[in-house]
Amino acid sequence: MRGLLLSLESLLGQAARVLAVVGAILREIFDESAYARFLERNEVESSREAYVSFLRESEALRARRARCC
Repeated sequence: MRGLLLSLESLLGQAARVLAVVGAILREIFDESAYARFLERNEVESSREAYVSFLRESEALRARRARCC
């Protein structure tokens, strides 16, 4: 019985780590992590104005990237 509990705990720990990674991936895909870095870098709190600034900066960075083909 103890071995079963240890296996279950191990499985739950692994599942939690997988969910944490999936969550981090989704935050990157949907720019939540980039926005958090923007707020930290500019030392501002989240607000409508801060998000507009973030969007403008992001668009400017995307426009400067070299495009293939």
